[in-house]
Amino acid sequence: QVQLVESGGGLVQAGGSLRLSCAASGGVFAINTMSWYRQAPGKQRELVAGITPGASTNYAESVQDRFTISRDNAKNTVYLQMNRLKFEDTGVYYCNASNPFTYNIYWGQGTQVTVSS
Repeated sequence: QVQLVESGGGLVQAGGSLRLSCAASGGVFAINTMSWYRQAPGKQRELVAGITPGASTNYAESVQDRFTISRDNAKNTVYLQMNRLKFEDTGVYYCNASNPFTYNIYWGQGTQVTVSS
């Protein structure tokens, strides 16, 4: 059983930066693909960024060149560095882990990011 705990959310002005962290426990972190999703009020949850066990990354077009996903396998932690934040980035950000061997999927509880204009 994998547990994910997000931290680092908060209130920031447009143009500012935040760094989100997701700490994993209860599994073998290094074999999982890790992702960040977000959900704005009244909208569907969307994929923001993903990183594979080999550290290949991909991003939603809306955040590409502003956000960076990274992982530290020694700390069982995945990060999302968010720069030049926009009001449209506001939402609850969720950490996701997927295991390619078992096909299990795990979610964190989410952390609120609010960008003021």
